[in-house]
Amino acid sequence: MPEERVTGEDFWILFRILKKNPYINGLDVRYNLISDVGAYYAARLLQKQHKLTYLNLMFNDIGPEGGELIAKALHKNTTLKYLRMTGNKIENKGGMFFAAMLQINSSLEKLDLGDCDLGMESVIAFATVLTQNQTIKGINLNRPILYGEQEESTVHLGHMLKENHCLVQLHMCKHNIKNCGMKQLCDALYLNRSLRYLDVSCNRITHDGMMCLADVLKSNTTLEVLDLSFNRIENAGAKYLSETLASHNRSLRALSVVSNNIEGEGLVALSQSMKTNPTFSNVYIWGNKFDEATCMVSCFLFVCFCFFFPSLKAFAGVFSIISDIYRWPWK
Repeated sequence: MPEERVTGEDFWILFRILKKNPYINGLDVRYNLISDVGAYYAARLLQKQHKLTYLNLMFNDIGPEGGELIAKALHKNTTLKYLRMTGNKIENKGGMFFAAMLQINSSLEKLDLGDCDLGMESVIAFATVLTQNQTIKGINLNRPILYGEQEESTVHLGHMLKENHCLVQLHMCKHNIKNCGMKQLCDALYLNRSLRYLDVSCNRITHDGMMCLADVLKSNTTLEVLDLSFNRIENAGAKYLSETLASHNRSLRALSVVSNNIEGEGLVALSQSMKTNPTFSNVYIWGNKFDEATCMVSCFLFVCFCFFFPSLKAFAGVFSIISDIYRWPWK
Protein backbone atom coordinates (compact mmCIF):
# COMPACT_ATOMS: atom_id res chain seq x y z
CA MET A 1 0.00 0.00 0.00
CA PRO A 2 1.42 3.43 -0.89
CA GLU A 3 1.89 5.79 2.04
CA GLU A 4 -0.53 8.70 2.13
CA ARG A 5 0.15 11.91 4.00
CA VAL A 6 -2.48 14.03 5.67
CA THR A 7 -3.12 17.27 3.76
CA GLY A 8 -4.81 20.48 4.82
CA GLU A 9 -8.07 19.32 3.29
CA ASP A 10 -7.80 16.03 5.20
CA PHE A 11 -7.30 17.96 8.41
CA TRP A 12 -10.69 19.60 7.88
CA ILE A 13 -12.21 16.12 8.28
CA LEU A 14 -10.22 15.58 11.48
CA PHE A 15 -11.42 18.93 12.76
CA ARG A 16 -15.06 17.99 12.13
CA ILE A 17 -14.62 14.67 13.95
CA LEU A 18 -12.61 15.93 16.91
CA LYS A 19 -14.06 19.35 17.68
CA LYS A 20 -16.73 17.96 20.00
CA ASN A 21 -15.06 14.71 21.00
CA PRO A 22 -14.70 14.68 24.81
CA TYR A 23 -12.33 11.70 24.92
CA ILE A 24 -9.36 12.82 22.79
CA ASN A 25 -6.70 14.74 24.73
CA GLY A 26 -3.72 14.33 22.37
CA LEU A 27 -3.22 14.67 18.61
CA ASP A 28 -0.03 13.73 16.73
CA VAL A 29 0.05 14.50 12.99
CA ARG A 30 3.81 15.04 12.57
CA TYR A 31 5.54 14.59 9.20
CA ASN A 32 2.49 15.29 7.08
CA LEU A 33 1.56 18.08 4.66
CA ILE A 34 -1.22 19.99 6.34
CA SER A 35 0.35 23.39 5.39
CA ASP A 36 -1.31 26.70 6.28
CA VAL A 37 -4.68 25.27 5.24
CA GLY A 38 -4.44 22.59 7.92
CA ALA A 39 -3.06 25.16 10.37
CA TYR A 40 -6.32 27.09 9.97
CA TYR A 41 -8.31 24.03 11.06
CA ALA A 42 -5.79 23.25 13.81
CA ALA A 43 -6.36 26.77 15.13
CA ARG A 44 -10.13 26.27 15.02
CA LEU A 45 -9.70 22.95 16.84
CA LEU A 46 -7.80 24.73 19.62
CA GLN A 47 -10.71 27.15 19.93
CA LYS A 48 -13.46 24.51 19.90
CA GLN A 49 -11.93 21.46 21.61
CA HIS A 50 -11.52 21.93 25.36
CA LYS A 51 -9.91 18.59 26.23
CA LEU A 52 -6.80 18.72 24.01
CA THR A 53 -3.59 18.94 26.06
CA TYR A 54 -1.00 17.77 23.49
CA LEU A 55 -0.65 18.78 19.83
CA ASN A 56 2.25 17.67 17.61
CA LEU A 57 2.48 19.44 14.23
CA MET A 58 6.17 18.81 13.53
CA PHE A 59 7.35 19.14 9.91
CA ASN A 60 4.03 19.93 8.28
CA ASP A 61 4.98 22.67 5.83
CA ILE A 62 3.31 25.35 7.96
CA GLY A 63 4.47 28.88 7.16
CA PRO A 64 4.28 32.28 8.89
CA GLU A 65 0.55 32.68 8.18
CA GLY A 66 -0.29 29.29 9.65
CA GLY A 67 1.92 30.03 12.64
CA GLU A 68 0.03 33.28 13.22
CA LEU A 69 -3.31 31.45 13.19
CA ILE A 70 -2.19 28.85 15.73
CA ALA A 71 -0.55 31.42 18.00
CA LYS A 72 -3.66 33.62 18.04
CA ALA A 73 -5.87 30.60 18.76
CA LEU A 74 -3.84 30.03 21.93
CA HIS A 75 -4.73 33.48 23.30
CA LYS A 76 -7.98 32.09 24.71
CA ASN A 77 -7.09 28.40 24.94
CA THR A 78 -6.70 27.24 28.55
CA THR A 79 -6.17 23.49 28.13
CA LEU A 80 -3.22 22.87 25.77
CA LYS A 81 -0.03 22.02 27.69
CA TYR A 82 2.35 20.83 24.97
CA LEU A 83 2.81 22.17 21.44
CA ARG A 84 5.42 20.93 18.97
CA MET A 85 5.97 23.04 15.86
CA THR A 86 9.46 21.77 15.00
CA GLY A 87 10.51 22.12 11.38
CA ASN A 88 7.68 24.40 10.27
CA LYS A 89 9.21 27.51 8.68
CA ILE A 90 7.14 30.09 10.50
CA GLU A 91 10.14 32.44 10.35
CA ASN A 92 10.61 35.61 12.35
CA LYS A 93 7.04 36.80 11.68
CA GLY A 94 5.45 33.64 13.06
CA GLY A 95 7.87 33.61 15.98
CA MET A 96 6.79 37.11 17.00
CA PHE A 97 3.16 35.97 17.17
CA PHE A 98 4.13 33.06 19.44
CA ALA A 99 6.14 35.36 21.69
CA ALA A 100 3.15 37.70 21.93
CA MET A 101 0.94 34.72 22.74
CA LEU A 102 3.09 33.87 25.77
CA GLN A 103 2.23 37.25 27.24
CA ILE A 104 -1.43 36.20 27.33
CA ASN A 105 -1.59 32.40 27.59
CA SER A 106 -1.12 31.04 31.10
CA SER A 107 -1.61 27.31 30.53
CA LEU A 108 0.99 26.24 27.92
CA GLU A 109 3.95 24.51 29.59
CA LYS A 110 6.14 23.24 26.73
CA LEU A 111 6.72 24.92 23.39
CA ASP A 112 8.95 23.47 20.66
CA LEU A 113 9.95 25.92 17.91
CA GLY A 114 13.20 24.27 16.85
CA ASP A 115 14.21 24.53 13.17
CA CYS A 116 11.46 27.06 12.50
CA ASP A 117 13.77 29.72 10.98
CA LEU A 118 13.15 32.15 13.82
CA GLY A 119 15.01 35.46 13.52
CA MET A 120 17.01 37.48 16.02
CA GLU A 121 14.02 39.71 16.76
CA SER A 122 11.75 36.82 17.71
CA VAL A 123 14.41 35.07 19.82
CA ILE A 124 14.94 38.30 21.78
CA ALA A 125 11.15 38.62 22.09
CA PHE A 126 10.95 35.14 23.63
CA ALA A 127 13.76 35.99 26.05
CA THR A 128 11.95 39.18 27.07
CA VAL A 129 8.56 37.51 27.52
CA LEU A 130 10.03 34.64 29.54
CA THR A 131 11.35 37.04 32.16
CA GLN A 132 7.68 37.45 33.14
CA ASN A 133 6.00 34.21 32.04
CA GLN A 134 6.00 31.77 34.94
CA THR A 135 4.10 28.93 33.24
CA ILE A 136 6.45 27.71 30.50
CA LYS A 137 8.64 24.87 31.78
CA GLY A 138 10.41 24.00 28.53
CA ILE A 139 11.21 25.80 25.29
CA ASN A 140 13.10 24.72 22.18
CA LEU A 141 14.62 27.57 20.15
CA ASN A 142 17.08 25.47 18.14
CA ARG A 143 18.62 26.72 14.89
CA PRO A 144 17.34 30.27 14.49
CA ILE A 145 18.53 32.33 11.53
CA LEU A 146 21.05 34.70 13.15
CA TYR A 147 23.47 37.15 11.57
CA GLY A 148 26.54 38.81 13.05
CA GLU A 149 29.05 37.77 15.68
CA GLN A 150 27.73 39.64 18.73
CA GLU A 151 25.85 36.71 20.35
CA GLU A 152 22.99 39.08 21.10
CA SER A 153 20.42 36.29 21.42
CA THR A 154 22.60 34.49 23.97
CA VAL A 155 23.00 37.67 26.02
CA HIS A 156 19.22 38.13 26.19
CA LEU A 157 18.55 34.46 27.01
CA GLY A 158 21.19 34.65 29.73
CA HIS A 159 19.44 37.65 31.23
CA MET A 160 16.15 35.75 31.05
CA LEU A 161 17.63 32.86 33.06
CA LYS A 162 18.54 35.28 35.83
CA GLU A 163 14.93 36.42 36.11
CA ASN A 164 12.98 33.24 35.32
CA HIS A 165 12.68 30.66 38.09
CA CYS A 166 10.21 28.24 36.47
CA LEU A 167 11.96 27.18 33.24
CA VAL A 168 13.20 23.59 33.49
CA GLN A 169 14.44 22.90 29.97
CA LEU A 170 16.13 25.20 27.42
CA HIS A 171 17.37 24.20 23.96
CA MET A 172 19.87 26.55 22.26
CA CYS A 173 21.36 24.31 19.59
CA LYS A 174 23.01 26.17 16.67
CA HIS A 175 22.92 29.64 18.23
CA ASN A 176 26.52 30.41 17.25
CA ILE A 177 27.46 30.55 20.94
CA LYS A 178 31.14 31.20 21.58
CA ASN A 179 33.06 31.45 24.85
CA CYS A 180 31.80 34.96 25.58
CA GLY A 181 28.20 33.80 25.20
CA MET A 182 28.90 30.74 27.34
CA LYS A 183 30.17 33.03 30.08
CA GLN A 184 26.89 34.97 29.91
CA LEU A 185 24.95 31.73 30.39
CA CYS A 186 27.22 30.66 33.25
CA ASP A 187 26.72 33.98 35.02
CA ALA A 188 22.98 33.32 34.80
CA LEU A 189 23.34 29.78 36.15
CA TYR A 190 24.85 31.14 39.36
CA LEU A 191 21.46 32.72 40.05
CA ASN A 192 19.05 30.29 38.37
CA ARG A 193 17.68 27.51 40.56
CA SER A 194 15.14 25.86 38.25
CA LEU A 195 16.89 24.83 35.01
CA ARG A 196 17.51 21.08 34.86
CA TYR A 197 18.28 20.52 31.16
CA LEU A 198 20.49 22.82 29.07
CA ASP A 199 21.21 22.06 25.41
CA VAL A 200 24.01 24.15 23.86
CA SER A 201 25.03 21.58 21.25
CA CYS A 202 26.33 22.48 17.78
CA ASN A 203 27.89 25.79 18.80
CA ARG A 204 31.45 27.18 18.90
CA ILE A 205 32.35 26.67 22.55
CA THR A 206 35.96 25.76 23.40
CA HIS A 207 37.89 24.88 26.57
CA ASP A 208 37.79 28.51 27.78
CA GLY A 209 34.01 28.28 27.98
CA MET A 210 34.37 25.04 29.93
CA MET A 211 36.46 26.81 32.55
CA CYS A 212 33.47 29.07 33.32
CA LEU A 213 31.03 26.15 33.20
CA ALA A 214 33.12 23.96 35.49
CA ASP A 215 33.26 26.79 38.01
CA VAL A 216 29.49 27.34 38.06
CA LEU A 217 28.83 23.59 38.36
CA LYS A 218 30.63 23.67 41.70
CA SER A 219 27.75 25.64 43.20
CA ASN A 220 24.80 24.89 40.89
CA THR A 221 22.70 22.09 42.39
CA THR A 222 19.79 21.89 39.94
CA LEU A 223 21.25 21.21 36.47
CA GLU A 224 20.87 17.49 35.70
CA VAL A 225 21.36 17.14 31.94
CA LEU A 226 23.95 19.06 29.90
CA ASP A 227 24.33 18.64 26.14
CA LEU A 228 27.63 19.99 24.76
CA SER A 229 27.68 17.82 21.64
CA PHE A 230 29.44 19.12 18.53
CA ASN A 231 31.47 21.88 20.12
CA ARG A 232 35.25 21.91 20.52
CA ILE A 233 36.09 21.62 24.21
CA GLU A 234 39.05 19.24 23.59
CA ASN A 235 41.14 17.68 26.37
CA ALA A 236 41.46 20.84 28.45
CA GLY A 237 37.69 21.39 28.57
CA ALA A 238 37.04 17.75 29.43
CA LYS A 239 39.52 17.97 32.30
CA TYR A 240 37.89 21.10 33.72
CA LEU A 241 34.53 19.32 33.75
CA SER A 242 35.88 16.04 35.13
CA GLU A 243 37.60 17.76 38.07
CA THR A 244 34.35 19.47 39.08
CA LEU A 245 32.27 16.32 38.60
CA ALA A 246 34.70 14.22 40.61
CA SER A 247 34.98 16.47 43.63
CA HIS A 248 32.20 19.08 43.77
CA ASN A 249 29.05 18.61 41.71
CA ARG A 250 26.51 15.99 42.80
CA SER A 251 23.48 16.99 40.74
CA LEU A 252 24.50 16.39 37.10
CA ARG A 253 23.18 13.04 35.89
CA ALA A 254 23.97 13.13 32.18
CA LEU A 255 26.61 14.82 30.04
CA SER A 256 27.01 14.64 26.27
CA VAL A 257 30.37 15.64 24.78
CA VAL A 258 29.85 13.87 21.45
CA SER A 259 32.26 15.04 18.71
CA ASN A 260 34.27 17.55 20.73
CA ASN A 261 37.78 16.68 19.49
CA ILE A 262 38.59 15.09 22.86
CA GLU A 263 41.49 12.63 22.92
CA GLY A 264 42.22 9.73 25.24
CA GLU A 265 43.50 11.81 28.14
CA GLY A 266 40.33 13.90 28.37
CA LEU A 267 38.01 10.93 27.83
CA VAL A 268 39.75 8.97 30.59
CA ALA A 269 39.40 11.93 32.96
CA LEU A 270 35.65 12.09 32.32
CA SER A 271 35.26 8.35 32.75
CA GLN A 272 37.26 8.40 35.99
CA SER A 273 34.95 11.04 37.47
CA MET A 274 32.12 8.49 37.32
CA LYS A 275 33.98 6.34 39.86
CA THR A 276 33.71 8.92 42.63
CA ASN A 277 30.43 10.56 41.65
CA PRO A 278 27.40 8.30 42.29
CA THR A 279 24.97 10.72 40.61
CA PHE A 280 26.86 11.18 37.35
CA SER A 281 25.73 8.03 35.54
CA ASN A 282 25.28 8.95 31.86
CA VAL A 283 28.15 10.16 29.68
CA TYR A 284 28.11 10.27 25.87
CA ILE A 285 31.57 10.34 24.30
CA TRP A 286 31.34 8.88 20.79
CA GLY A 287 32.73 10.88 17.89
CA ASN A 288 35.95 11.68 19.76
CA LYS A 289 39.47 10.22 19.53
CA PHE A 290 39.59 6.94 21.44
CA ASP A 291 42.79 5.23 22.49
CA GLU A 292 43.57 2.04 24.42
CA ALA A 293 43.40 3.72 27.84
CA THR A 294 39.92 5.09 27.09
CA CYS A 295 38.68 1.67 26.05
CA MET A 296 40.12 0.06 29.18
CA VAL A 297 38.44 2.55 31.53
CA SER A 298 35.13 2.26 29.65
CA CYS A 299 35.32 -1.52 29.88
CA PHE A 300 36.02 -1.30 33.62
CA LEU A 301 33.01 0.96 34.17
CA PHE A 302 30.84 -1.36 32.09
CA VAL A 303 31.80 -4.32 34.29
CA CYS A 304 31.22 -2.31 37.47
CA PHE A 305 27.75 -1.21 36.42
CA CYS A 306 26.78 -4.70 35.33
CA PHE A 307 28.00 -6.11 38.65
CA PHE A 308 26.43 -3.52 40.95
CA PHE A 309 23.29 -2.90 38.86
CA PRO A 310 22.42 -6.23 37.21
CA SER A 311 18.95 -4.97 36.34
CA LEU A 312 20.48 -2.57 33.81
CA LYS A 313 20.38 -4.59 30.62
CA ALA A 314 23.46 -4.15 28.46
CA PHE A 315 24.38 -0.91 30.24
CA ALA A 316 21.32 0.72 28.71
CA GLY A 317 21.18 3.31 31.47
CA VAL A 318 24.55 4.71 30.51
CA PHE A 319 24.41 4.57 26.74
CA SER A 320 20.76 5.45 26.14
CA ILE A 321 20.11 8.46 23.95
CA ILE A 322 20.23 11.68 25.95
CA SER A 323 16.90 12.96 24.64
CA ASP A 324 15.16 9.94 26.19
CA ILE A 325 15.93 11.26 29.67
CA TYR A 326 13.82 14.37 29.30
CA ARG A 327 11.95 13.69 26.08
CA TRP A 328 9.14 15.85 24.70
CA PRO A 329 6.57 15.81 26.15
CA TRP A 330 7.89 15.06 29.63
CA LYS A 331 6.17 12.29 31.47
